[in-house]
Amino acid sequence: MNGPMDSLLDVPGLRVGHAQRTDDGWLSGVTAVVLPPGSAGGVDVRGGGPGTIETDALDPSTLVQTVDAIALCGGSAYGLAAASGVQLWLEQQGQGHPVVGGVVPIVAGAVIFDLGRGGDFAARPDAAMGFEAAAACVGLEDAPDGGLRGCVGAGTGAAVGRALYKGGVGMASVRLPDGPVPGPPGGAPVVLPEGIVVGALAVVNAAGVPVFPGAVVAAPPAEGEAEIAQEAASAGEGGGSGRASGRTGASGAPGPLNTTLVVVATNASLTPAECKRLATAAHSGLARALDPSHTLVDGDTVFGVSTRAIELDRSSEAGRVVGLMSVQVAAANAVREAILDGVRSATAVTTPAGTWERFPVP
Repeated sequence: MNGPMDSLLDVPGLRVGHAQRTDDGWLSGVTAVVLPPGSAGGVDVRGGGPGTIETDALDPSTLVQTVDAIALCGGSAYGLAAASGVQLWLEQQGQGHPVVGGVVPIVAGAVIFDLGRGGDFAARPDAAMGFEAAAACVGLEDAPDGGLRGCVGAGTGAAVGRALYKGGVGMASVRLPDGPVPGPPGGAPVVLPEGIVVGALAVVNAAGVPVFPGAVVAAPPAEGEAEIAQEAASAGEGGGSGRASGRTGASGAPGPLNTTLVVVATNASLTPAECKRLATAAHSGLARALDPSHTLVDGDTVFGVSTRAIELDRSSEAGRVVGLMSVQVAAANAVREAILDGVRSATAVTTPAGTWERFPVP
């Protein structure tokens, strides 16, 4: 398997758009991942404090077997309103599930907690900002350098390490080798088709600290178990819809409510059930990149999507399993790299609520 490349946009057909505000008490935004018509999707929520919308629509047993976009939003549960703006933009483009009289775009979404980080608790994304993010979406042909990362979109108000350091949006991708690859023990090799790419976009707003290869970085000082339990009790619903606990870091930054959101995508043709399994496998990359992860105050959520462009070999059970496993391994690697890229790409910011320095990347 080749090493990481640059961007979620390396998966042909995907587009990404950001909208954000950083003035007048704002430090928040929206990221829209717009998918080609006919794409399949799944989701796996592992964090203890999620805030999501339309994730049930991605269940493999539901009527509609496609998804049109993923909305990643700041603003905690208030920010879920931004997904409707992405939906309205898609309706204008004529993309969605066809019904009598028009289309209904399927837009799933999730939020991070960044309330008050710009100084104004009421400064949070709405439908208009979601529409703006979708309208700004671009593909690889418009962003050949794999940009669109850092303190933009849903990463505008993101923070890591108990809200002591700045987080952001990161991206990465992995290209699978084509041709023969080892099959099951004692079995014949399996041939992978040419051109399969797995890409990831991560919004890094984690309670934990990033784990960079070969580096030993001390985490922020941990409170005692009793204090952590009190924080969790005060945090309500955590990263998805909780209340600020009142805890501040050295910078005066508001408390420990967190979430890492990920979209992992491939052009390999997957069913909705296989997209869910893709999301499940991708959580391994999240766990490798952040310590700790999936905590009670994180809303860690991974969306897995497929553009269904390239068929895998399903002529035998061995071919099916090896093909799917190859994509899943690549997904975990891409997610890990996207999260670390989000931390590297973040820049320091100061607002009336405090200062978030860049994490000391080794």
